[in-house]
Amino acid sequence: MKLGRLNHVGVATPSIADSIAFYREVMGAEVIREPFDLPAQGVKVCFVDTPNSQIELIEPLGEASPIHGFLAKNPAGGQHHLCYEVPDIHEAKAWFEAKGCKVLGEPRIGAHGTPIFFVHPRDMGGVLTEIMETQKGDHDH
Repeated sequence: MKLGRLNHVGVATPSIADSIAFYREVMGAEVIREPFDLPAQGVKVCFVDTPNSQIELIEPLGEASPIHGFLAKNPAGGQHHLCYEVPDIHEAKAWFEAKGCKVLGEPRIGAHGTPIFFVHPRDMGGVLTEIMETQKGDHDH
């Protein structure tokens, strides 16, 4: 396996609306995608485009959201994960498992509509890492 492009940095937030205002007014973001619910993941998501990647704003969706624990420890929000692209999600999962890394669950469809999985921060230098299959025919965002 080969390390792919950094697709996005996940940022947990208690309020996507407040975060959108911050990225627009303070950071000068020009392209902010429409927020949408991702019930299977328990989150509301919004992508902010940067010249070479994206910021994924993540807000809890309901009380069972996995983001609640992160926000309990970081009430203002903060960096939640990094996401890297790979050409084949199943090959990548086998690779990480063969290296002794703890893959968190089976591949599932993520916010970009392609298969993803997460690798435990303990095995990734302290960083929760999302692995995402590259969108077919999409080499930009």
